[in-house]
Amino acid sequence: MDASVQLKASLLKNDHILQTLNKLADEIVACYRRDGKVLFCGNGGSAADAQHLAAELSGRYYYDRPLHVNTSYLTAVANDYSYDVVFSRLLGAMGRKGDVLIGLSTSGNSGNVVKALEKARETGMITVGFTGETGGKMKERCDYLLNIPSKDTPRIQECHMLLGHTLCEIVEAQLFPRNA
Repeated sequence: MDASVQLKASLLKNDHILQTLNKLADEIVACYRRDGKVLFCGNGGSAADAQHLAAELSGRYYYDRPLHVNTSYLTAVANDYSYDVVFSRLLGAMGRKGDVLIGLSTSGNSGNVVKALEKARETGMITVGFTGETGGKMKERCDYLLNIPSKDTPRIQECHMLLGHTLCEIVEAQLFPRNA
């Protein structure tokens, strides 16, 4: 627990991560205001975190909003084509120029997330990576990189959720101010 608390405390002093998070929030707000989408992808624990953050951002953080998740699509494409293309194929169908893709991978090297970021860039989407310390292969494919300064997978995932929740709160406060 001490390592977790120390890492999270270090984020409060990391001006680069805090500035990136605020710029990303502004980018997401602008995307929503022009009727765009924010899409997430990840594998394993990062898939659970991606789904959790998508639900927070689209369904409810503090306020109710519509939500949709399609696990049938994921298993069908993985079975019929390849797990490596489950996210990039979906972006080909759903992604539009100006939309935002947030990829989560503690290593930054998950092949299908890297392919999704490449597809998103081809489409003209804004690309975001939540990774560990090095950023891995995702680093060069992201407009915004939130790379947690750690190599410890559970600590990285905890910080992804902390930053993700913070992002949701900033976006929601800008789009739905409480006094409105």
